[in-house]
Amino acid sequence: MSVVKINALRIPEGAGIELEARFAARKHAVDSAPGFEGFQLLRPTAGEMRYFVITTWASEADFQAWRSTRTPHAPAGPGSPTLTTQSDLLEFEVVDLAD
Repeated sequence: MSVVKINALRIPEGAGIELEARFAARKHAVDSAPGFEGFQLLRPTAGEMRYFVITTWASEADFQAWRSTRTPHAPAGPGSPTLTTQSDLLEFEVVDLAD
């Protein structure tokens, strides 16, 4: 059963362009992780201020294995600030409606 992890990111006003550029610079960094199925970065529009980073994994074990081996996100370079002011992880299982 696939699992979906949504990282809800709060960033300072006006920092969206920089956040998107940082994700674009490493957009395929997780592609080769075992069990990785997909990635989306959602930009907020009406009624929401957070960015959502959505990843889909074949299993919880695959996600946990990747998470245990990754290095924390660092600023883009010397003097670059950390953009995220708050991060909340939302976790879901994909419901198989055929059963």
